[in-house]
Amino acid sequence: MSNPTESDFNKAVIKVNSSNKPLPPDTMLKLYALYKIATKNQENPSGDKPLISAFKANALFQAKHINIETAMLEYIAIVEKEVS
Repeated sequence: MSNPTESDFNKAVIKVNSSNKPLPPDTMLKLYALYKIATKNQENPSGDKPLISAFKANALFQAKHINIETAMLEYIAIVEKEVS
């Protein structure tokens, strides 16, 4: 059974994924890093676009000190603020 924070986090993920509102690139990178931490998936980003992977890796590096629950709470707060 999930805790309330995890449940709210999952709702926020669904909300941002179903939104058509464009978000600024820095917000998207922050959400990316927080999502990776919250879901315990902090592997190095890979892909065929090295520059995008570098930005993602930098976002993860900047958020590496955040624990899972804090990542979820920050993700929720950003989605509530940025996605209507």
